Formats: sequence, structure tokens, C-alpha cells
Amino acid sequence: MRLNRTLAAACVIAVTVGLAACSSSGSSTTVGPTSTPPRNLVVETSFVLKTVDPARMFEPTGLMIDHVLYDTLLTYKGSNVSTPVPDLATSYTASADAKTYTFTLRQGVKFANGDPVTAADVVFSLMRTKNINGNPSFLMAGITATAPSPGTVVLTSSTPNTAIPAILTNPALGIVDQSKVVAAGGSDATNAATADKAEAALNTTSEGSGPYTLTSFSTTTQVVLTANPNYWGPTPKYHEIVIRNVEASVQKLDVLKGESQIAVDLSPTQAQGMSGVQIVNGASPNLFFLLTNDNPKVSKVTSNPQFQQAVRYGINYASLVQLAGTGAVQAAGIIPSMFLGSLPAGSGASYDLAKAKAALAASGVGHPTLALVYPSDVQVNGISFGTLAARVQQDLQQVGINVQLQGQSIQVALASYRGGQEAMGLWYWGPDFPDPADYLNFLPGALVGLRAGWVKGADPSLETLGQTAASTTQNATRQTLYQQIQRSMNTSGPFMPLIQPAQILVGATSVKNLQSNALWLVDLGELG
Repeated sequence: MRLNRTLAAACVIAVTVGLAACSSSGSSTTVGPTSTPPRNLVVETSFVLKTVDPARMFEPTGLMIDHVLYDTLLTYKGSNVSTPVPDLATSYTASADAKTYTFTLRQGVKFANGDPVTAADVVFSLMRTKNINGNPSFLMAGITATAPSPGTVVLTSSTPNTAIPAILTNPALGIVDQSKVVAAGGSDATNAATADKAEAALNTTSEGSGPYTLTSFSTTTQVVLTANPNYWGPTPKYHEIVIRNVEASVQKLDVLKGESQIAVDLSPTQAQGMSGVQIVNGASPNLFFLLTNDNPKVSKVTSNPQFQQAVRYGINYASLVQLAGTGAVQAAGIIPSMFLGSLPAGSGASYDLAKAKAALAASGVGHPTLALVYPSDVQVNGISFGTLAARVQQDLQQVGINVQLQGQSIQVALASYRGGQEAMGLWYWGPDFPDPADYLNFLPGALVGLRAGWVKGADPSLETLGQTAASTTQNATRQTLYQQIQRSMNTSGPFMPLIQPAQILVGATSVKNLQSNALWLVDLGELG
């Protein structure tokens, strides 16, 4: 995630789950007897929540809630986020230039209030999210939605955009009932940023077609959902779902006592040794990475290619994984392990102290002293940046690189990070959408690349690969291209992918089909 959304709002500071959490390769362990699911379900999480108006929502708790309030054109099932599957759209086609996507809508779907879902509702919803210009508006950047027929929606992008199918799974692009939202003051006009007044109404009554409807809403205490009797899909298993705002330590006690059925935010350490519950444990899609600024005006040391190699080989990745706890993995590349285009496990950089020392000697920079900047008031998946930074400091000391830890508040650290002024930085990226195209931001001249001083023209062959990947729609070819990009970046460049931390879900044994998802944490609609 781009750090000017959830993190910049300082919402994630106390949230151990991070921005979007979990794994397609997570394992589940069940200990204790099973029983018949109750009609009511209590889920506890540390709220990162501002609104459930989908056009304005882009926080973790909101994603989990809106996913079951509002259907999207495409979605994901269970923990598999590699390929979108039908939701309101039964099928789609893409043009060869990846600029035009045509969707065929499911027939006979009704909103919870009984109104039919139409192509006009889809267009209104997508353009409203775009034109409100809120946190999720970037998802529709350069994209226009039209409805050439009652059962067809066309999305046209100004540039090739192979990520559109994955983007459309985001609950911020959930489909609302146009007539009801307009009656509440909603607008999809170009001036919707000021004209739309429907947020308060949508925080009281949901206007979607998902398996649940909104009964009550609070950003500080709890949100209550009720099963939608008009839902077109499988009948929801729970009559009512209560999502409570509870800190992680209390979540653990409550799920053990049976006062809740799901705890979302436990760290590996907190979950260790728990019994009588089921534990879903796997790697989060959040990526911790180190940057060494490639701009010699910022640092002649960190921009030295041999110095970058010394850092790359000088990190003891296995120790970082151990630090992060059960379920964490070394990042094989910049693309998380559960996404299309990810590298196989074991493909990442290898710790080699002798190689690191040789590279440092070849760099000619001696034994430099450098500041490592990181946000000191943020945790992601239970990991403190300060703890991780101290381990990096210890590793690089063995190489002959003196690292001075410079923890700063998130707002202060973000300023130098965004401005590309940090010689060395420890940061993380959470997916904006579960597609490898989101990681083209790390290439020279792109958003994160520039933050590391990696300007356009720094690596022409890599940039050409990125341009080809951005306009290729065939998944098999995309897989190959994105793996080529990462292999190149694993051998040279200013970024060192470190780890994907663990994501933990703990549930009562009565809860069936408990799985974690990289976009909405846990699919409340799939639970049995």
C-alpha cells in the first residue's frame, strides 16, 4: 500500500494485522471438539475503520465489512488471490491492448431492498468511487465505465492496465443501488468530491446486494451485520455477525473463553501454545524491504553498486524469519508468495558474509557509517520496525557497515521517504490490489523506485520488461515476465526484499471454512 492512505492516517500504528493480511499457503490446525455453528458470530479485531461507504472506504476493517455488504464484479474465493472469479459479472473479455474490458452481468440479482441490480448501478458505483476522489479513487484512475446494454458493462483505460480484473475485486468498488444512494444525496458526477452527501446514510443503511446488511455502525465499539434474505448466492450461515473493536491481548482471552468466535489480530507469539481453538497460520502479503538510495546526490555510499551488493549478501534472512515467528517467510522477491508472478520459495537473496565483505571491499567506500530511517511507532503483523532494524544493524555490523538507527514518527519518516531523501530506509509495502502490476511501482522512475533514488533510465532492460508486463494480458506470459523482473532486481538495484511476516487467524472449533485472505482478512460470508 502506498503509505499515503492507511499508514499516513496513523490508523495502523496499533494494528498487528497490517494493511491487508494473509496467505494462500497458510496452514490450519484444529485442537479440540467440534460443534454445531451458532446462529450468531462474534469477530474481534482492532478497528482500522473510518466509514463503510465503499466509495470512501480503504481501511482493513472496512474491507472486511464491505466485502459482505456489497458485491463486486469479480471476487476471490477462500485464500486464493491468484485468479479473480465471477461475482456480479459472470464473465469478461479483455482487448489485446489491455485497455478495454467487457463484463457480462449476472441476471436476476437484487439488492437487499429488493431492487434489481442493473448495469446502470454498476457504472454509477464505479464512477462515484472515482469522482469522490477519496482514498480508493486511485483504483479507477484513468478508467471510465459505460453500459452499452442492460447486461453489459465496459471499462476503458487510457493506458494498458492488466490489473483491472484484480482491481475490481476490491470492496471499495462494491456496487450500490443508484436510486437509493442518489436519494440520500449521492452523486457520480465529476464534482462528486463536493456534491456527494451520501456517506452518513450509507453508514446507517447499506445499499448493496451482498450476503449481509448493515444493522448498526460505530468506528469505536462495534459493527453489527444481519443476513440478507434476498441474497442471490448461498444462504448466509449466521443470522447476525457482530464485529467488535478489541485490542489483541483481550481478543486472545475472549476467544479462549468462548466470548468470541474469531480473533483477527494475534501475533505468532500470542497464538503460540493456544489449545481448544483452530489456528490459521501463513505468510502475509505485506513485504518488509530495505532501500539503499541510488541517487549519489543523496549518498555516494549507498548508490555504489558494490555497496548495494554488500548489503544484499550481508542480511541474515533466516534470522529475520525466525524473529517474525511461525508462518513468516523470506520474501523471494518484491511480489508476495500468493500472487501471480511470485518467485518460488528459496529464490531470494542468500546470506553470504564472505561475499558481502568482498563486495564492500570492492566498493572502495571503506567502513561507512549510515543512518537507517524507519517508522518507530508502527507495527505490521505484530512486528515492530525497531526490532527488525536492530537485527539489520547487527547483521551489517558484521560486514563492516556501521548503521545508526534513526526511528522516527510515521509522519516525519514518511516525509523523507516520499521525498527520496533517505540514504537507507526500512519500510514495507502492502498490496493495493492482489496483482503483480502493483509492484511495477518499484521499478526505476516509478513511485517507490523514485523514493530509492532509482530514476528512469537507470536500468533500461528492466524498464522494458516492466513496460511489456504492463501491457500483457495472458497470465502465463505475465508470470514469466514478472519473475524475470524480480530475478533482475534480486541481483542488482537499490531494494532488498526481506520478509513476509506471519498472519494469524484464531477461531472457535465451531467455525467452519475459516480462511484468511490477502484483501479482506477473513471472508465472513464464506464461514459455516
